[in-house]
Amino acid sequence: MLWSQIEQEAVAIGWEFYGPVLLFVALVALAVPVWAAIGAAAVAMLVVSEVLPLSLLGESLFDGIDHFALTAVPLFILTGDVLVRTGLSKRFLDVAEALTCWAKGGFGSATVLVCGMFSAISGSDAAGAAAVGRMTIARLVESGYPRPYACALVAAGACTGILIPPSIAYIVIGLVLGISASTLFQAALIPGLLILGSILVTNIVVNRRRAYEGGGLISFRDWAANLGRVLARGWYAFIVPGVIFWGIFSGRLTPTEAGATAVVVTIVIGFVIGTLKLSDFPAMMVSSAKVNGVILPIIAFSLPLAQTMAALGVPQGFVASVTSLTDDPMLLILLMIFILIAAGCVMETTPNIVILAPILHPLALEIGMNEIQFCVMMITALGVGFITPPLGLNLFVVSGLTGESILKIAVHAVPFVFFMMIVVLMIAYWPALSTTLLPAAYQ
Repeated sequence: MLWSQIEQEAVAIGWEFYGPVLLFVALVALAVPVWAAIGAAAVAMLVVSEVLPLSLLGESLFDGIDHFALTAVPLFILTGDVLVRTGLSKRFLDVAEALTCWAKGGFGSATVLVCGMFSAISGSDAAGAAAVGRMTIARLVESGYPRPYACALVAAGACTGILIPPSIAYIVIGLVLGISASTLFQAALIPGLLILGSILVTNIVVNRRRAYEGGGLISFRDWAANLGRVLARGWYAFIVPGVIFWGIFSGRLTPTEAGATAVVVTIVIGFVIGTLKLSDFPAMMVSSAKVNGVILPIIAFSLPLAQTMAALGVPQGFVASVTSLTDDPMLLILLMIFILIAAGCVMETTPNIVILAPILHPLALEIGMNEIQFCVMMITALGVGFITPPLGLNLFVVSGLTGESILKIAVHAVPFVFFMMIVVLMIAYWPALSTTLLPAAYQ
């Protein structure tokens, strides 16, 4: 579509849009649950604009979450919870520590690696921050890291929860934009690993400059022997991510089927090694239901809001307004990244995706971005927002976990944000990073 056509089709955006948006912002500021704030904004927009019958709201709420792909969300959440309760997450930490014990800053690097391992199963950043934080922050402090830096390291590593597949965020954006979650998982693998690498590099650089953690170098023979012993004790923990990656990337399992298989495999391993009992199931189910009960209502109320904005012509109006200022793709991409990081600072991934993806997606297509590349860029930028000072959500998670001041943690998070931003810009301006593993039709 040409720029002139966009301008002709764009509808002037008035108070029928801005009024409900201000209502949403006010309700969130008053600590009203996000799903309720989104629902109130959707109802207000429908009533004021009258572009769609209000009677369609109830049907739209249930249609929005009546998708087979969304079944994967509670399954991956449950897998992550079972992983912690069976002690398999501790096996990941043991292996990560054995891999990095030869170098200075080894336990800091191990913390980042275990965040990535946990991310490859749970698909949630908050769950990763809480689970890994409980295991590692006290030991990081014992190893010589200041507590605020240890918190920032865990918060940064946990960002990979939505960036390394399988990821709940990619399931949601695939649902919103009509893209296969399996395709997005494949596209996100290289960018997700690059983000993980950037966090590792940041920790190594900071540790060498400030000498937080010592640790002597050991011979290759000792390192290999120690790694072999650790793998012999905990190799079975890697069956779970192995099943997920094999199933999804081979095309033999859909994300939902991979999630179901991962739950079963994790439970079986827990019973075999004796760390899981039938009495653990009620608590696991309740814990997972609480997390799922936060995500699905947000999706349910966000989709009617997105449909109403589409009927009002908000995406076209946004494209016309922005391109009237500049039509330089480089600047427009920077603008989108800024919007996404700012949004990631103040709100969870799911509402950001459902609200912003339909608005920014048309702009991305018009400036020539591949839609897969756009999805990966969006999720990665939102992930960076989770640790961007002073409001990054992961900063609040680790602060609540340790009682450490958010501002102190935020100061130590700055280097991680810088290096992660380099990866975001690479994704935004280098399409091959997110399309290399995909069939030619997507490149």
